[in-house]
Amino acid sequence: MASESQHSLVDKTVAWWTTEIIDIHPGRIGIRGRPIQELIGSVSFAEMIWLMLRGALPTPAESALLEAALVASVDHGPQAPSIAIARMATTCGVDLNTAMASAIGVLGDVHGGAGQHCMTLFERVRNEPGSGQELSRAVDSVLPRFIAEYGKIIPGYGHRFHPVDPRTEPLLSMVERAAAQGGVSGRYAAIGREVEAGIRRLTGKPIPMNIDGATAVIFSELGFPPPLGRGLFILSRSVGILAHAWEQMQQGGRNKGPMPTEIPYTYAGKPTVDPEN
Repeated sequence: MASESQHSLVDKTVAWWTTEIIDIHPGRIGIRGRPIQELIGSVSFAEMIWLMLRGALPTPAESALLEAALVASVDHGPQAPSIAIARMATTCGVDLNTAMASAIGVLGDVHGGAGQHCMTLFERVRNEPGSGQELSRAVDSVLPRFIAEYGKIIPGYGHRFHPVDPRTEPLLSMVERAAAQGGVSGRYAAIGREVEAGIRRLTGKPIPMNIDGATAVIFSELGFPPPLGRGLFILSRSVGILAHAWEQMQQGGRNKGPMPTEIPYTYAGKPTVDPEN
């Protein structure tokens, strides 16, 4: 009985982690059934990401779109909160991994989650009854409900800095060319553009698609579920986080806050009593 119990425990231990991603033995590494030595030098990093997540290599059209989306989102300057955090963290004397982890940790629903939420919006439009026949009517039906649930800021549209985001049209054009050649369906590109038109019908104002909307189109066209949209964005933005953290390390600085000490913050509390009076 004791021997059977030990065997059972060993079997349970072996089965504790189960994966279809990687198979490792002494002198052998397989990724999704492919020897690592066959992948090294023959697939791009974007293709490797696809293989890890999806279990097979992408087509050339899929690979090109994924890589374009990853390239487009790498950075948006030191005023982006995640980038600023990475730079401030390095001036506190931490290593690169801690600076990067600090920055990645704030990529949540508000800063970093717009692409995922935009993908959710696109899915709702796609699944709206009649969307295949009259897309504009489906958008006009979904948008008010989506706003009631998520708030008036529609993810993937509008930008606090760019009147027209320079990254959007090149990405959408790539999707539409790929769709014309049969590489993707083009359905989500049509939904994305119609949502932009629907926002104008609803608000009376032009609110153009931004980078989060454009990458949401690509990730949706490529068949990624919305949560992976955020994960892929984080992979992309990690490049900018690393670059800024490293640059700040070279520049130096010690305990830098969000603004120069010569610029005061606003104190809104009770007046401080002078102890000498």
